[in-house]
Amino acid sequence: MGVPGATRPTAARGESGRLRPLGSAVAGVVAVAVTVAWYVMPKATPDRPAPAAAVPSGPSVTVEPVTVHEVTRTVVYELTGGDVAHNLTYVATGGDLEQQAEVRLPWSVTVQRKAPAEQPVFSSLVAQSTGALLCRIRVDGHVVAEKSVAGEGRQLSCSA
Repeated sequence: MGVPGATRPTAARGESGRLRPLGSAVAGVVAVAVTVAWYVMPKATPDRPAPAAAVPSGPSVTVEPVTVHEVTRTVVYELTGGDVAHNLTYVATGGDLEQQAEVRLPWSVTVQRKAPAEQPVFSSLVAQSTGALLCRIRVDGHVVAEKSVAGEGRQLSCSA
């Protein structure tokens, strides 16, 4: 007893196989890729040096470095209202965020912040309380933001 032989089906005379178009497509894609790579990639041989970098023609332009004059600003955050504020967050020295879980009111802090002379410094304070809250932000002695909220669990956000 033997194993019956398996024969591959063949296409009838004059009919092409089902995989023949796929093989032709793959061969075409490979041929196009090789052709594009041949023309696009630079070639360096002993008789043909690699292409040199383009040398600009015309007068040269000198770009002067821009100097940004920084100043130190004094930022004072003030928070008043009930007895206690919770989850206090403000922008501290260097732009870092400072957080305090609970502070007694009235509360204030002074920080030094560097900024370009012609631009304002970003300052922000967020807190919440069970009663009324008033926030004030001063930059170099000038009030730049002031806001208040009242009510149970209200959040105060003050920024400039």
